[in-house]
This record gives sequence, C-alpha cells and structure tokens, in this order.
Amino acid sequence: MLKLAIVTTHPIQYYTPLFQQLAGEPELTLRVFYTWSQAQQGVFDRGFGRAVQWDIPLLAGYDFTFVPNVARQPGCHHFMGIQNPGLIPALRAWKPDALMVMGWNFYSHLQVMRYFKGRIPVYFRGDSTLLDEQPGLRKRLRRMGLRWIYRHIDFALYVGQHNRDYFLAHGLKEHQLIYAPHAVDNQRFADPDGQYAEQARAWRAQLGIPGDACVFLFAGKLMAKKDPLILLQAFLQLEPAHAHLVFVGNGELEQTLKQRVGASSRLSSHVHFLPFQNQSLMPAVYRIGDVFVLPSRGPGETWGLAVNEAMACSRPVVVSDKVGCWPDLVKAGITGWVFKAGNSEELKTVMQEVLEKWNSGSYQIKEMGKRCVEEISNKHNYYYIKNAIIHHLKA
Repeated sequence: MLKLAIVTTHPIQYYTPLFQQLAGEPELTLRVFYTWSQAQQGVFDRGFGRAVQWDIPLLAGYDFTFVPNVARQPGCHHFMGIQNPGLIPALRAWKPDALMVMGWNFYSHLQVMRYFKGRIPVYFRGDSTLLDEQPGLRKRLRRMGLRWIYRHIDFALYVGQHNRDYFLAHGLKEHQLIYAPHAVDNQRFADPDGQYAEQARAWRAQLGIPGDACVFLFAGKLMAKKDPLILLQAFLQLEPAHAHLVFVGNGELEQTLKQRVGASSRLSSHVHFLPFQNQSLMPAVYRIGDVFVLPSRGPGETWGLAVNEAMACSRPVVVSDKVGCWPDLVKAGITGWVFKAGNSEELKTVMQEVLEKWNSGSYQIKEMGKRCVEEISNKHNYYYIKNAIIHHLKA
C-alpha cells in the first residue's frame, strides 16, 4: 500500500474534498501535515479584514496532524511565518513513499522539498502564472531563483494553461508535468431541489431587486487586486433600467465603493451591498446574480476559484484577462466573456452585450449557465484530480 504525505499550511475548503477522495482509495494511505498550527483556532483573513472560521467541516474523512509552528509572527502571509522544527522528523517517522508539498514560499515547505528530494518522489502543487511578470533585471533574477527552487521537486501538478506555461518557463520538462485542474466541490453548489434558488429569490426581494432584472454579482474581497471599482465604474456608465449590481464581501475598498454609489443618485438604488457570507450560504449567494463578474487586475489572481463556484451554480462569468483560469474555463459567448484588465470601456461593452441578450430573452443567459455546468463538470472535479495523482503514483 502506497503512503502519501501532503504538506500544506492549514485546512481550506478547496483541498478538503480532494483529501477525502484520496483517503478513500483502497491502495493508498494518506496523511496531511498542517504547518500553521495556530490555524486550529481560526485565521485572520487580511483581505476580508476579519477573522474567518469556515462553517463547513474541513477536518473530516482523512488522517491529519498539526505540526507545531514556532514562528514569531505565524501565518501564511510571509516566508518566515511557517517554521516547524518537528516537520521533517515527523515525516521521517511516518515513512511516506511519496511527498506532496502545497506551495514552496514558506520556510518549512522549502526545507522539506530540499531534504526529501532524491530520497522519495517529491510532488509539488502551486498555481503561479506569468501573468504579472514585467521585463527587466528583476524578472531574470527571479527566474534564476525559481529554477533553483524547482530543481528540488520531481513532478508538478499544474492547474491550467497559464500554470503550465509558468512551470515550463522555470525549467520543468513536459514529462514532469501532471494535469490536475483546479476544482471546487461541484455537488455542494448544485441545486437539485431548487432550495438555493428559492433562497436567492427571497434575498433579491429583500434587496428590492425586481424579479425580471438582470443582476451582475461580485463576490469576494473588496480589495485593489480584485478591482471592484472598475466594475462599479462600468456599471454606472450604463443605462440599466432593468439591471442591478450586487457586491458581496468586505475589504479595504468597501467604504470607497459605498461613497461612490451614494454620489450617484441616478443609480444608487440599483447597487447593493452584502457583507461577507460563509461557505454554507455561497450556493444561494451566487444565484442572487444572473452573471458573475471577476474584474481582477492582479497581481496574484492566479486562478480565481470563485469562477468555478459561479459556473457550478450555472452562472455565466465575466472575467478580466488577468484572471488565470480564463483560457481553461471561459469560452467567449458560450460560458462567458473576457475583457482587458483595467479597461472600463471594454468591460462596459461586455456588460451591454449581456444586457442585450437578457432583454431579448433571458433564456440566452440561462442556456449559457447550463453550458457552464457542463464545462465545470467535465474535468474540473476532485475525482479527476484524484485519478491523475493515483495513476502517476502507481506508474
């Protein structure tokens, strides 16, 4: 029986279903080694500006251990925030046949990669891209450093096209790359009995949104990287008699957004704000909108898992070209639209096209939503990722 150790910082909703799938494999023994031990008491999310404790179970259905983190300032927001003197001894004692490390940019994670390279196969999962690279000396020096780092792994699990290009640019070869796409728990976002749709209708009514309105939805951190301001700017330039815009989340730009809405008396009743909503409510939250918008300008929007979630809720998406998932998930006019990041005119044009489709028959947007579900169900699921990992481990 193969023994696989996974090293990652803390429990998150996007990895737990994969760990549960792997743990259910009869030919595999799995143990997850969490390196941010303080996260057991919840984490402070800097983007939301608040402590976050997810309201779905993240530690059920698989074997795990929290390795004590002795960093003076613990957290995954800086390299020295993860320091675990007991991590390598704990891994050696467990005697895995293979190791998977989630992210290299923490002190202990890099140390583990360096120690085990050449002893057992080292797998790596990260979703970095070249989207934010700028030409010049800094780029050349960074590439040199990253080539050295990736010499300490045997295989990389890439999540999509942009991530694949990144690994190839930093010295990995084709035979070292394993396609394991980013996924969310698609079943959790499905709505077979219409319960979430009913919740969303009630929520829209409370916000004063008419039943026949077309709603653009943003859900996430209200921060510069996500660029919610350009979405508001584009919306305010429209003439949306039957359109509404909903922001769901908190963050540093919240007050700025509300002030700008307040200054526009013409459309203030068409823009709505909801605070951070926990995971159990998100299937209903996405259904408040008819189209999901992620206008990120970066840096660091390496994928955008909210796009997966919205598509799993049968919502077409509008994303900028700085959102890493767009080549893999967004097919123009079929599952959504792509616009150039930072270009409010281009975003406004896309939103106008959405409204034209809606006004000529909302069924067109709903048909796109059905295609989104088909697209996201095809490969972007944990069963596919699990099989990719197991197949390679047994090869």
